[in-house]
Amino acid sequence: MILLQGVVNGVLLGLVYALIAAGLSLIFGLMEIVNFAHGQHLMLAMYGAYWLAVLYGVDPLLSLPLWAFALFLLGVATYWLVIARVLRAPMLAQIFSTFGLGVFLQSLAQFVWSPDFRLVPSPLVKGRVEAFGLFVGIPELVASIGAVVAFSVLYLFVTRTESGMALQATSEDREAAALVGINSHRMFALGWGMGLACVGVAGVLLSNFYYIFPEVGFPFALIAYVAVALGGFGSIPGAFVAGIIIGLTEVLSGLLIGPAYKYLFVFLIYLVVVIVRPQGLFGRY
Repeated sequence: MILLQGVVNGVLLGLVYALIAAGLSLIFGLMEIVNFAHGQHLMLAMYGAYWLAVLYGVDPLLSLPLWAFALFLLGVATYWLVIARVLRAPMLAQIFSTFGLGVFLQSLAQFVWSPDFRLVPSPLVKGRVEAFGLFVGIPELVASIGAVVAFSVLYLFVTRTESGMALQATSEDREAAALVGINSHRMFALGWGMGLACVGVAGVLLSNFYYIFPEVGFPFALIAYVAVALGGFGSIPGAFVAGIIIGLTEVLSGLLIGPAYKYLFVFLIYLVVVIVRPQGLFGRY
């Protein structure tokens, strides 16, 4: 029964990881640039949900669409103000541009909001439910359901809409896409917007039960990188499968071996993937 409880908790956690990784994978698959500020964008969404709850009494679940849209706009702005300027620059310049952006956002959060840990007071979803001897936290359950819904919307957008097809065409061959009238810069901006909207949704869902502080996005981003590497850079379905695998690995290794070793096995997966199958389970890079 304890093992089954661990599996349930691992799947719930993994679904949130999958949504965070999906945004990262979408951006990389589109333009082969890793967003090293992904965790800090998650942190911004969590702070946004927190302050709206504290100052105006708006529960994070109710403000979720607002912050998803705000992060979408932030992603579009990030592309035009930062990424577009280094698009043709050497890889190191691209890496340091997003890494520097992450350092700036985290330092800004420490300066404005202090390093204190914060928690949303009295969220709408709290407590736990019991079924067949298993206990599930309601905030974690709602977060996983929200992650599945957001993931499904992203997948349907990319695979079933004209804009999504244009994104895929740009991802496959931006020069060929330009020949048929697809503006690659608009697609890149859309990709950044969609990627940050995903992490915005994940951040708001996490704010219901996770402490909020300036460095909160760092561990989530690290695990998201592992999930993207395992699923395959640029593969959205791969991010989904890999997120669940990572969630199960983290919870079960912490349960069966010891909490201090739970990240050891997560990053061991990363090393094995890089050595044995660098393109990941579903990737093409």
